[in-house]
Amino acid sequence: MRDLGLAIQTMFADLEQRCLDAEFDEAFPASGSFSKKERKGRGYWYFQGYADGHRYSRYVGPADDPGIAARVERFRDLKADFTERRRMVSALKAAGLPAPDAFTGDLVGALGRAGVFRLRGVLVGTLAFQCYAGLLGVRLPAAHLRTGDVDIAQFHSVSISVEDSLPPILDVLRQADDSFREVPHHADARKATAFRNRKGFLVEFLVPNTGKDEHPGKPATMPALGGAAAQPLRFLDFLIHDPIRSVLLHAGGVPVRVPAPERYAVHKLIVAARRRADPNGRSKADKDVAQAGLLIEAMASRHHHDLSDAWIEAWSRGPKWREALADGLSRLPDAQRDRMADAVRRAGGNRPRNAEDIGFPIDGSP
Repeated sequence: MRDLGLAIQTMFADLEQRCLDAEFDEAFPASGSFSKKERKGRGYWYFQGYADGHRYSRYVGPADDPGIAARVERFRDLKADFTERRRMVSALKAAGLPAPDAFTGDLVGALGRAGVFRLRGVLVGTLAFQCYAGLLGVRLPAAHLRTGDVDIAQFHSVSISVEDSLPPILDVLRQADDSFREVPHHADARKATAFRNRKGFLVEFLVPNTGKDEHPGKPATMPALGGAAAQPLRFLDFLIHDPIRSVLLHAGGVPVRVPAPERYAVHKLIVAARRRADPNGRSKADKDVAQAGLLIEAMASRHHHDLSDAWIEAWSRGPKWREALADGLSRLPDAQRDRMADAVRRAGGNRPRNAEDIGFPIDGSP
């Protein structure tokens, strides 16, 4: 796997910062003000503004997030520079970093402007995978970057507590394509967790399911998602815990929140194993394993502690998790499986248990 040069990595980091600044400018006009509210002993920032003669309140984020706190203090001085950001996006794409097609980029941009990431939604799936090249400083093979959908995940506890919401979700999606329609959920036709346009492009909303495997649950009501419900999925809570900020290389850059790459890699091993029961899941499982292996390659040398922490957390969640992890690990090519084992063993000096106790025997077999 080829590394990106330091100049490209630095430009990506600069673009990410500029996009976040620009997003703040657009979401919070200078005519308004910020206020802090406390809920259950924790502080949260809200923005108070005026539109069409009416006062409104928007959720901003936790008061203990240093990035948000700093921008609250200086938001009047932030200046968006779209022309410069667009130049940076073009330069990064020319350097080989992945980018979404124009339609997908416009769609995620519309969701972002509507507030989906401000309301702590997380972009998951292959679009999130595209964001890791710039973050990790590596070139990712194009074959593993193609997608025909957008998946957004949000914790149910977040959706019911932020006291804010997207505009009506169909209105948001139709900014990109007015052919989007609801897809009634099979368990409750009154609710929709997915929306499809006439070309078959799918936007789906997801929520962690912590119930039993044999009872995946009905669609969850999500007050913050503009009328969309969300499909409960097992293991999703692990994936979207502590997400990170990144940027999609489209237009002047689209700021997004994505899972931490180490969690993405471990989660992909789990879901690849779980697809065995799906007769149509083989190609998806192969893609899951390929993406996991590429991230393991990219992180094993310099980010082995992060990989090890994610693996240990998942391994500690119980026998079904361990079974899926072992199965997923066995699907990796030998070289990538060895890199994962080496990362866990290298990090072991600061860990309370031996690698042999968490799925990595001394002989290297899973």
